[in-house]
Amino acid sequence: MKNKYVILSTLMIGTLMGSLDSSIVNVSLPIIRKDFNCRMDEIQWVVTAYMLSFSLFMPLTSWLKDRIGFFNLYVGGLAVFTLASLLCGISTDLTTLVGARVIQAIGGGSLPPTAMAIMSTVFPKEERGKALGWWGMGSVVGPTIGPTLGGFLTREFGWHSIFLINLPISVIAIGMCFYSLGFLRQVPKKYVKFDFKGFVSLTAFLILIQLVLVRMEQAGILSFETLGVLILLIASFIFFIRVEKKAESPIINLRLFKNRRFVSCILVTIARSAALFGGLFLAPFLLQGLLKYNELQSGLILFPGALLMGALMPFSGTLADRYGSRGLTMSGLVIVAISMLQFSMLGAESVLATILLAVCLRGIGLGLLITPVSSATVNSVKLEQVSMASSINSLLLQVGGSLGIAMLTFIHQNVYNHKIELGLSTVEAEQFALNRGFTVSMILVLLALIPASKIPAKNIVTAKKEHHDI
Repeated sequence: MKNKYVILSTLMIGTLMGSLDSSIVNVSLPIIRKDFNCRMDEIQWVVTAYMLSFSLFMPLTSWLKDRIGFFNLYVGGLAVFTLASLLCGISTDLTTLVGARVIQAIGGGSLPPTAMAIMSTVFPKEERGKALGWWGMGSVVGPTIGPTLGGFLTREFGWHSIFLINLPISVIAIGMCFYSLGFLRQVPKKYVKFDFKGFVSLTAFLILIQLVLVRMEQAGILSFETLGVLILLIASFIFFIRVEKKAESPIINLRLFKNRRFVSCILVTIARSAALFGGLFLAPFLLQGLLKYNELQSGLILFPGALLMGALMPFSGTLADRYGSRGLTMSGLVIVAISMLQFSMLGAESVLATILLAVCLRGIGLGLLITPVSSATVNSVKLEQVSMASSINSLLLQVGGSLGIAMLTFIHQNVYNHKIELGLSTVEAEQFALNRGFTVSMILVLLALIPASKIPAKNIVTAKKEHHDI
């Protein structure tokens, strides 16, 4: 086995690539939308298709790890991601791009859980926390530099370059895998029964949620098409619940949802994810469409918020370990809500200082709440349930984000069309639509304060330590 820190570096590159791709695209969406001449509800699939596919593939990784092994799964994921990035980069229409993004997410979705499992194999218990901290830097650095890098590449080389940049990074990552992870080929494989019915019904349910919102926007809320999709949605959910209750190895352990602390943490995660990703989706259209900044300027404007978020996450994690997660989570939610209120009041005449204030407030709020909520989620379950709890948390984090984007797109499109019908100019209608979207994001964040108040004031580990000290 190679040096464990060489292995860690190899895993960090894969994580960085996946997290970078989740944020580098947003700033280029207005340009892609213009090139393909498509509506807002159509361009959102570039992001939501990736997030949905990414989240849906995560539950498969545990089963695939047993069937084909760590090495084949990780290298295979990188290879699929690389091929799909090439397909994205040469796409000439929206359908091809969305399809390539789905394939890209299938490759990328296997990387984070597989990397965490490999680190648990390589590092002893007393070193895992430190190793996970360094590995987690990849997931922080990606969103931090993504908007700025995406803006620069789009401005200088066109939007295709934001996908093609993955190719040289992927080649390096795959080469490092063959150099440092070869020992994993010797890990024995085993047969584990896969919850196929659960996976199919969960996939159908999550896709149908997106389709309901799309049909509501295109055909109307009470149309036969919308109601038909809604009936299928309810049926798929009922079928999924019945299957999982009987499954020998369920893809999602429903018993965890009897744990009120866990459910509270999950609800906060879904709400903040919907507001965060929905807001990130709307931000480039606000900055480039309404405020007339170019792609690079938009990325640079978003950079301070991402930097503050990344800087505060380790700090808030330490505070959560010492003082508990509830206070930090609720404080972060309030600050994010204030930032969304600030975004909702921006208009064509807004000055840069006002925009940066909203961006920085959002970064501070998210930096304060993300790590404490994750910590509270893990601490709310038994040790043997941590793996399943983490999988559910990761799944619903992505699902919440994709639903947030779809919901805000639906609201934006309807408000925009309504204002145009009333005789407003396109600029005025766009401002109303964007402001309404950020207002809804603010409401979502404020509603998250309700489950956040149910999070224990002190983490279980902290409380036990204080009791021992007494």
